[in-house]
Amino acid sequence: MHKDVGLEPIRVGLVGLGTVAQGTLSVLAQNAEEISRRIGRPLVITHVGARRDRPGVDLTGIKVSRDLMAVAQDPDVDVFVELIGGTDDALALIEAAIQSGKHVVTANKALIAIHGNRLFQMAEDAGVMIGFEASVAGGIPVIKAIREGLAANQIAWVAGIINGTGNFILTAMREEGRAFDDVLQQAQALGYAEADPTFDVEGIDAAHKLTILAAIAFGMPLSFERVSTEGISKIQSIDLDYAEALGYRIKHLGVARRTESGVELRVHPALIPEKALLANVNGVMNAVQVHGDAVGSTLFYGPGAGSLPTASAVVADLIDVARVLTADPTNRVPHLAFQPSAVADLPILALDQTRCPFYVRLSVRDEVGVLARVTRVLADYQVSLESVIQKEGVEGHPVGLILLTHTVEEASLRKALAVLAAEPIVQGEAVVLRVETLGAGS
Repeated sequence: MHKDVGLEPIRVGLVGLGTVAQGTLSVLAQNAEEISRRIGRPLVITHVGARRDRPGVDLTGIKVSRDLMAVAQDPDVDVFVELIGGTDDALALIEAAIQSGKHVVTANKALIAIHGNRLFQMAEDAGVMIGFEASVAGGIPVIKAIREGLAANQIAWVAGIINGTGNFILTAMREEGRAFDDVLQQAQALGYAEADPTFDVEGIDAAHKLTILAAIAFGMPLSFERVSTEGISKIQSIDLDYAEALGYRIKHLGVARRTESGVELRVHPALIPEKALLANVNGVMNAVQVHGDAVGSTLFYGPGAGSLPTASAVVADLIDVARVLTADPTNRVPHLAFQPSAVADLPILALDQTRCPFYVRLSVRDEVGVLARVTRVLADYQVSLESVIQKEGVEGHPVGLILLTHTVEEASLRKALAVLAAEPIVQGEAVVLRVETLGAGS
């Protein structure tokens, strides 16, 4: 179902007047002529839903409603744009818009990751589109790149720095030698982190985005509840230093990898070779690396948030919707890249089934024979070592023992570490970080 609007303006209803919404209004106004040239007709905001006024936002000539549902159900709106965030109210609004025969554009990664399967089915049944480019990596057009530009490829893996707050924190910790809590406070003062930073620093935000990338890359249902998630709040400056000594940098990564046994879906801190492209993505920037069988590895880099970068993706989706308003729904690009009937419920591996090298930092007694005992226990569980750094200590105090393993199944390493934890030579809890070689052997 769609409305044939001919060459009349495409009428857009928008809910929310936050940072991204204001950026969207600005881009549409500033680039109105360019946008019209691209789609062959004007694209006009006709109805805005906002629960309160925003000083400095010019809504002259635009209908404004305090009732957001009035926008979703407005018969004079062709495309509904949801920019309020959250899941409950946004879900109800988008469902109402779809039921009213409207195309939808959203930047809401949590909503897509958690409810996307149902919403895409609703949209397919109604013959409308849901544009969600802005839900992942802000202004970087990575969804379109994977879904369309790399459509000829079988995607082997996707790895990304997809949360700018976490990347800012790790960058400042490495470059300035500061503690996590100190940098987090700065990130909050600069507006990069919320008052409650849990979604950013514990990996939940990145898990939402990885869910979407994996579904598009592999043609599988959105599976947010199956993503293994670990944050960066326990990372210490000493580990950043040791990683550099070994030739690596620590980044907070989202990784989706297709293996013979199933799909890996994981968000966690990881050591990356210091010369790798992703290792050199710093500050609040985002980057996604995609490996296809035909193209090899490609990197998509840019601002992952912000008013205008995210608005760029929102407006790009509006242009896509405008271009296909009169197209047969069966000929549109599928929401999750693969035809809905071909989306496959692929097996997803548990974290302890995944295989990679590991960085391990142990605190051990400074005495003869400790290294031999540690390596013997590791060997019992088929854990072999690539590098070892044993720090000199002060007599009577524990010393750091840093191990870099070869590729091993996580379950085997964890079993070995559990045995070592019971040994009197090991004191305190081991620090364990995964090492991502980013496609070595792919």
